[in-house]
Amino acid sequence: MADTAAAPLLTSHKARPSIDETMEAYMGATGAGQLLKAVLLAFAWALDAQQVFISVFTDAEPPWHCTDADADASSCSAAAASPCALPPGAWAWDRPAVTSVVSEWSLECAGPALVSLPASSFFAGCLAGGFLLTTLADSLLGRRKMLLASIVSMSAAGVVTAFSPNVWAYAALRFVSGFGRSMVGTCTLVLSTELVGRRWRDTESPRWLLVRGRRQDAIDTLQQMQIGGITSSNFSMIHACAMNDDDDDAEAGASSVFATLHSMWERPWALRRLAAIMTASFGVGMVYYGMPLNVGNLGSNLYLSVTYNALAELPSSILSWLLMGRINRRSSVVALTAAAGLWSLACVIIPQGTARMAAELVSFFATCTAFNVILMYSIELFPTSVRNSAVGLVRQALVLGGVAAPLLVALGRRNSFFSFGVLGLVIGCSGMFAACLPETKGKAMSDTMDEEDHKEHTCTVHDHVDTSTDLHIVQFP
Repeated sequence: MADTAAAPLLTSHKARPSIDETMEAYMGATGAGQLLKAVLLAFAWALDAQQVFISVFTDAEPPWHCTDADADASSCSAAAASPCALPPGAWAWDRPAVTSVVSEWSLECAGPALVSLPASSFFAGCLAGGFLLTTLADSLLGRRKMLLASIVSMSAAGVVTAFSPNVWAYAALRFVSGFGRSMVGTCTLVLSTELVGRRWRDTESPRWLLVRGRRQDAIDTLQQMQIGGITSSNFSMIHACAMNDDDDDAEAGASSVFATLHSMWERPWALRRLAAIMTASFGVGMVYYGMPLNVGNLGSNLYLSVTYNALAELPSSILSWLLMGRINRRSSVVALTAAAGLWSLACVIIPQGTARMAAELVSFFATCTAFNVILMYSIELFPTSVRNSAVGLVRQALVLGGVAAPLLVALGRRNSFFSFGVLGLVIGCSGMFAACLPETKGKAMSDTMDEEDHKEHTCTVHDHVDTSTDLHIVQFP
């Protein structure tokens, strides 16, 4: 009777440890080799960044000046905001016409829709590619092959774009480049997070291999890891854990490309998380991609402003890395998006010059930090079996914000509220949706949807029982 009373009311749905727990218990912490590979893998984002932000220069409107000595000086001064009011030959660009697509193809008076078309086409390509390619990394190809295919296709399209004869061909090729680029960031982020491998040419996430049912491939990968403290008995315990995994787990053997999306669609908690994190991501993406394009509206040196924005990303990434183990994800997203929105709105009332550039930098710094936190947050919100698809959808929301940003930037050349004002309102309001998400700090990531279902059920039951009850027991062999 005493034993019965002492037994916990609820126990784990699995007596054996998870993949993470087993690997950490018998193989130790991540070594320098794995960290080095993750750092090298992150260099793939250098190509990604070049394609994303090259529009800051290629689509900029160069400065111009009046050339007609007989022209009325007052009329030229009145038209200083735009040369469209001046007759042909009365003005000229300060730099060669090939400086940007606006001057090369005479788009200065074509309207904001056509001026923003190339940049919007690039993000539209990212959007289309993400919807079509995201689940391939979770099903058929895996993270590594999908990443390599994305890098090659994006780079090839970028080279061909340099030979565009007109704005329509240029926009079409930017779409193709965006389509190829769509999976670079997602696969880099997820693969570096899950990375445990032997050599770069052979590396694939063992977590993904185990969840996909390729147990022997996962064991072979783990056996080649160059980490100290590994013994044959360690590998036998990991092998036993993997081979004892539920054989009837539908997720592990799912072969349909869209099986991962279906598994999320049929679970209300997954849909709630997706809706909230994607809404917050949309606002962050609009500012993250729109603010660098908007530096031409600051009234300061374009190259200096871009340099400052690029430098702002470095401390943002370091700060995110240093604080990731200490900060709450949910409250951080809400606070950072609110700060970014307020400083962006401040740019509307601050005159052009140094003060406006400083406010823009603070807003962009907060946005970059929110961008980093949201990506890591989305990884923790979803289990391994659907993680690439879920993170891909979150990045799709980020990119969707980028599709709308170039049009706002073009409109902001005439009225700063359409750029800085709208950007600030969107990121501030959308970031509030993160308050609907569960906190993931310090919680172990699940490998399958069934495990996450159990956590959701456990949390629900926990609300109706004494908090001192032991709800989860893990017994290591």
